[in-house]
Amino acid sequence: MASILIEGLTFDAVIGVHEWEKKIYQKLRVDIEMEWDISAAAATDDLTHTIDYAAVSSRIIACANEQPLELIEAMAEKIANVVSHEFGVSKLRLTLRKPAAVPAADAVGVRIQRGEW
Repeated sequence: MASILIEGLTFDAVIGVHEWEKKIYQKLRVDIEMEWDISAAAATDDLTHTIDYAAVSSRIIACANEQPLELIEAMAEKIANVVSHEFGVSKLRLTLRKPAAVPAADAVGVRIQRGEW
C-alpha cells in the first residue's frame, strides 16, 4: 500500500457561524492522504488503476460549495464522506483549515482519520 497525497488544495467557500460570514466566501485549505494499492498503476502506467487526484480535487471543491455550512467540522466530515464513498477510499487522513478564522493564528482546522492506519 501507498499514500496518494493532495496537499494545500486551496479554494473559497461560504462557511461560518456569524451572519456576516454567511454572506462572503472565505479561503479553506485541504490536505488529504489516501491509502491506495498503487502496484497496478505502477506496473501499467495507467491512470484507471489509481486515484485520479485531479478528479478528487475537483470533487472536494464542488462538495465544499454545494451548500453553505457553519462549522469546519461539518465541512470536513462532508468532504471525507464524499471522498470515501465516491472514490472507494477506505483509509484517509484529511485536514481542513480555515486560514483567516483567528487573526493571531496561521489557521484553525480539524483533522479526520478514517480506517486503521
